[in-house]
Order: sequence, then C-alpha cells, then structure tokens
Amino acid sequence: MKISIICGSHRVKSQSNKVSKKLEKKLLAEGCCDEVYLLDLAENPLPLWEEKIWDGDLEWSQRLTPISAQLAESDAFIIVCPEWHGMAPAGLKNFFLMWGKGELAHKPALIVAISSADGGSFPLAELRMSSYKNNRICYLPEHLIIRQVEYVFNPDPADNNEAAHSYFDNRASYCLTLLQQYAMAFRTIRASGAGDLSLYKSGM
Repeated sequence: MKISIICGSHRVKSQSNKVSKKLEKKLLAEGCCDEVYLLDLAENPLPLWEEKIWDGDLEWSQRLTPISAQLAESDAFIIVCPEWHGMAPAGLKNFFLMWGKGELAHKPALIVAISSADGGSFPLAELRMSSYKNNRICYLPEHLIIRQVEYVFNPDPADNNEAAHSYFDNRASYCLTLLQQYAMAFRTIRASGAGDLSLYKSGM
C-alpha cells in the first residue's frame, strides 16, 4: 500500500512540513503502508493552473507527469493544511485543480489542519466544501486539527507540551489506522468500475 502526503504550506521549514514528516514516520513505523510519497508544495511549488494543461503543453506535462504517476499509484492521501487568514493556502487549492485523470478519484483522504493557536477549523471546512468536485477525492469523516502546533511533534522532547503531544500522537495513530482500512476498502470501489470518469468528467 502507498499513501501520499501533500504538505500544503508554501513556507520553507514550516510547521506543516514538521507534521508531515512526523506522519510519514508514523505511517511506516506502525505498518499502515509500505511506501510514502511526500509532496511539499514549498519545495515543489506548482504555477497557477492554466488551460494549456488541457492542451498537452510540453512544459506542463514535464512538470506534472512525475507527480501524477506518484498520485495515481497511491491508495490514499493525507492533506496537511495550515490555516492562513482563516483559509486554506492558495497553493493547496491550486494543487487540486491539476488532477483530472483520476489520480485522486475514489480514494480516501485524511485532512490534517494546522494552527499555531486554537484555530484550524476554517480551512478544514473549506477543503470539505470545495476541493473535491472534479478530482473526486473522498475525505474521511474523521480528521485531525493540530492546535498549538509549535509545542507538539518536535524532535527534541523538551520542546513539547507532553500532555498535548501525547494526545495528538495517539489521535494521529487512530486516524492513520482508519485511513489504512478505508484505503483497502476503496480498492473494491475502484475495481468495480462504478466510478468510470469517462462518463462524467466533471462533478455536479
């Protein structure tokens, strides 16, 4: 099984990257999957979507094809999304515009929202409302909101609030195990052919 993590922050050395790498280690250590692909939008930014993508433009093809292959091979996704001004970052919303060939379709995804304070719910709601229509990604009813993120998941235990760190670590394990089970179940849905994208390319 392969799970892809999309780190939705544009910032280099972001808290979202820290959390993404922690989840990558947990997935492998806890046997939730065999392989993890981590796409950090700060290290691999995507230009704004444009219609040339539909026309088979060579530059876009060279940029997107390697990522598309990784996503297509994935059984499930983790979307790590920081809260910026009460919103999901523009680069992450732009990411969802790129994949119209079924790379994300009918595959489960866990949203992990990031907040430096006690927020995180607004971008979570935004992703659930508007990021899935044409790519057909399927968000779990369960999610994580990592609040006070500077005080958890740090490599040095002295930098962590132990009570908060323990809670989020255990909650993450619960969510990752659930994602693994959804990923196995959704293979049956895709194999059935019921979600044939050639019939209706765009969602309603």
